[in-house]
Amino acid sequence: MYALLVGLAGALAFIFGLSSGWDALCFWSKPVPVLAMLYWLRGAPAGAYRRWITLGLALSLVGDVLLAWPTDQFVFGLGAFLLAHLAYLYAYLGTCRRLSPLPLIVSIAVGGGMFGLLASRDLGPLLVPVACYSLAISTMLWRALARLGTGLDRQSVVLAAAGAILFVLSDSLIGINRFVSPFGGASYAIILTYWLGQWAIAASVMAQSETP
Repeated sequence: MYALLVGLAGALAFIFGLSSGWDALCFWSKPVPVLAMLYWLRGAPAGAYRRWITLGLALSLVGDVLLAWPTDQFVFGLGAFLLAHLAYLYAYLGTCRRLSPLPLIVSIAVGGGMFGLLASRDLGPLLVPVACYSLAISTMLWRALARLGTGLDRQSVVLAAAGAILFVLSDSLIGINRFVSPFGGASYAIILTYWLGQWAIAASVMAQSETP
């Protein structure tokens, strides 16, 4: 619980820095919520699921730092988050491998639709990295949704699915704001959906009653 309170304090500090234009505060406070989640997971049931989710959070932490870096490190940040999604994907696959056609169709529609929108804006050299990222996050979403309705812990499964949806939403907002049309309040919407998504994914580990 103390770890989450520290994470909440870091999130509030970041929001304050964002609203006041205090870039240094934003840079140092942005990683705090994910760092707190990593510490929180130390108390979760041990097992492969916890290991892969922890790795995904750690890679997300690297992505956070790279995207907040004073110089443009967008491609490297994108790469770190791509690896994070692959870690989450492996965690979900480790507990469920059923095909689940409906979640697959939904994920293809979401990922394909977003990539099509971004690609129409002439991404240039970013076309291939964005395509790879879209494929990774869509697959991660599919496998998170595929676990719904299985014999796994219901609360854990629902939290993981909600986290995946929020993560996809956050990344979609980044793409729209960066490549399609900047919109007011984008920074707040992006970071809040991102943190909530990461928290839900981390909480899915804490909610497990078994250690797969």
